[in-house]
Amino acid sequence: MDELLAQFLVEGRDLVAHAAAALDMLVRDSGNAAAIDDAFRAIHTLKGSVAIFPMTAAERTLHAAEDVLERARKGSMPLDAAATDGLIACLDGVDRWIDAIERHGTLGTDADGIAASLIARLPGHAPAPVVSRSAATPDWARQLADGAEGAVVAFRYTPDPDCFFRGEDPLAIVAAIPDLLRLDIRPAEGSWPALDAIEPFRCFSILEGLSAAPLEAVRAAFRMMPDQIALHRFEAAAGAPATEAPAEAGAASTLRIDAARIDALADGIGELLVAVHALAPLAAQAEAHDRVLAGAVRTAQARIERSAAELQRSVASVRLVPLAPTLRRLPRLAREIAATLGKSVAFAIEGDGLEVDKQIAEGLFEPLLHLLRNAIDHGIEDPASRRAAGKPPEGRVTLTATRDGDAVAIALADDGGGIDPARIRAIATAHGLLDVDAASQLSDAAAFRLIFVPGFSTVETVTGVSGRGVGMDAVQAAVEKLRGTIAIDSKPGHGTRFRLRFPANALTTRLLVIEAAGDRYGVALDQVVETVRVAASALLPVGEGTACVLRGRTVPVLSLGRLLGGAEVPGAYAKLLVTNAQGERVALRVDDFADRIDAVVRPPSGLLAGVSGIGGATLLGDGGVLLVLDLPALVA
Repeated sequence: MDELLAQFLVEGRDLVAHAAAALDMLVRDSGNAAAIDDAFRAIHTLKGSVAIFPMTAAERTLHAAEDVLERARKGSMPLDAAATDGLIACLDGVDRWIDAIERHGTLGTDADGIAASLIARLPGHAPAPVVSRSAATPDWARQLADGAEGAVVAFRYTPDPDCFFRGEDPLAIVAAIPDLLRLDIRPAEGSWPALDAIEPFRCFSILEGLSAAPLEAVRAAFRMMPDQIALHRFEAAAGAPATEAPAEAGAASTLRIDAARIDALADGIGELLVAVHALAPLAAQAEAHDRVLAGAVRTAQARIERSAAELQRSVASVRLVPLAPTLRRLPRLAREIAATLGKSVAFAIEGDGLEVDKQIAEGLFEPLLHLLRNAIDHGIEDPASRRAAGKPPEGRVTLTATRDGDAVAIALADDGGGIDPARIRAIATAHGLLDVDAASQLSDAAAFRLIFVPGFSTVETVTGVSGRGVGMDAVQAAVEKLRGTIAIDSKPGHGTRFRLRFPANALTTRLLVIEAAGDRYGVALDQVVETVRVAASALLPVGEGTACVLRGRTVPVLSLGRLLGGAEVPGAYAKLLVTNAQGERVALRVDDFADRIDAVVRPPSGLLAGVSGIGGATLLGDGGVLLVLDLPALVA
């Protein structure tokens, strides 16, 4: 992908999110001057950005939206609900066009028609005529290029008189043009005003100049004000020498790095951790021959471990990205879903500035979108039903992101009809998933977990938008792929809340090394509830299986060795690893517990990719391969 386009996709989406937040505030308070200014600045900047690319329809739409906001800023046209809705529609349209540019490199053949319909929704606005650019080179451009050597670009920059109020510095903008050969500053009115007639806060100059840089590079310097610039490129005849270019603007403080390089650095951290783990057995071997040497090895190991841990924290911090870009499309999609269903829904996002590992940010959108669809479709009631229930006609869905210790907690809550656990039990019985006795013994929390069973649905007719339960198994799979968990809280008549938790650091995984069936395996510590040792006599037969009582609860016990196709080591005591499977506690009997290590776990590939219950693999310090078990999949 072109570097300039990649930068635009990031910045453009940030500007869309910024403008959307301001417009959302205007929906609640149409006279909020600060929100109007924020929306204007974001849309004005976005208009300049899209002008660099083949996005004429988007530029025209943003120009119209900017015009409406400019009049609102000056007080000549107050924003009503229709105007705000039109602005939101324009922004949503541009948001889709940004996606189209990323996927296809073009807006599509119907872009002009869509732009016309969007602009028509803006009250009191007459779309600006499209100015055709003549191929003739004007005199001012010829005069600038006279005597220059090679290919040059002549530019005429006519700053908006109010540019200072928007924080624009015309001289700084021109100074950033690469390979600047000449710069002339002329009065906009033909002659300079008298000193006592000068208004110091208005710009009355025109800046003309010449650059040896390519046309697109010069255009990029003016991407924020495309309507104030004229450019002409031509091959100038050899002649007078070019003027010396002024000093370049200060270097940027932000460095953009390809994500693949960060991933490669993370892999290097994994190799370093493997090397560090190899020092412990070397020290143990040296102990029998030379205690001084063994002590020196352990000292070196401790120093390397501290340095590796610091490097790991640094790389982990570089991988952190804000959630805002991941969540930016959800408000627009929420509006579209609600409009399709004829419902009125207010969707709010809290904590989108929270930073998470990029792996989590990249995998979070799809499960959240599915939960949002379900919340609006089958969680939020229609306005008439809400009035009958004593609720406001407008439903509310809130997405909240917070940091909870070493985890990232995300909750999506609605104030809709909730999930009835009795109905869940009845549907499970009717579909043959449970018998009547088993269903009646389910707790409400366990009944809610049934919606994650593949194909389970609480609706008889699934809409075109979603079906609560249909596809929820895919949501759970996506969350667990990110080493996360999902829980449900719901109260009939009052709403539902889905709680998602993810590890804050996805770079390395803290593993518990265990032994089962004569081999070593790794288990992610976030899948371990606790480890206990009980007398073998405490394991009692229950039906066709085995169970024991832990902390006042009866917990089924499975043999990990047998699950893996081997046998377990008998003994007077049983070592149990307790985990969660489908919302319930399950104990796995293992042969022994070993070390706890930090490792980079690589996803299963090749033959391992088709083995159920294997979550990945990592290398040990002795060169051996450690398979990492996926406990929820193994005991399902």
